[in-house]
Amino acid sequence: MTLDKINCNILNVLQKNSRTTLTKLAKEIGLSVDSTKKRLTKLMAGELFYSSIQMRPRHFGYETVVDIKIKLYNYEQKEYELMIDWLTKNPFVVELISLSGEWDLTIVLIAKDALDLGVKTDQIRNKFGNIISQWSQSITTKVYKFEEYDMNKLILENKQNE
Repeated sequence: MTLDKINCNILNVLQKNSRTTLTKLAKEIGLSVDSTKKRLTKLMAGELFYSSIQMRPRHFGYETVVDIKIKLYNYEQKEYELMIDWLTKNPFVVELISLSGEWDLTIVLIAKDALDLGVKTDQIRNKFGNIISQWSQSITTKVYKFEEYDMNKLILENKQNE
């Protein structure tokens, strides 16, 4: 899939509002609706993005959003897979990312309040404490930027570094 300037503009517009109509998208990037639809179809087929909505947990009763960093030790692959499976299926774990570096995992967990957070984190520690060597958690107070990519700048930077 070629990411030319027009395709980058399509991705930038959709990133700001994934519910933009095809007509509005075409107008914003300066193409016909048919040309825009063809490009969008190719971008979707190339799996360059996935459409989703970003939830705001504080708006539906989960006031506490916590970033947990975990360092693991002395574990078998099966134990790791069980932990990943359990965390993935946990509805209060909204992000689970494997890391390279000082920490092995980062978990974003939502809770109603401090007591609820204690219950949820104790559950994880009690279930997998035998393979957790370090744990650090921070409460998220405000999000300034979340998964935002300026595709034109990224592509330009790549071309300049070639």
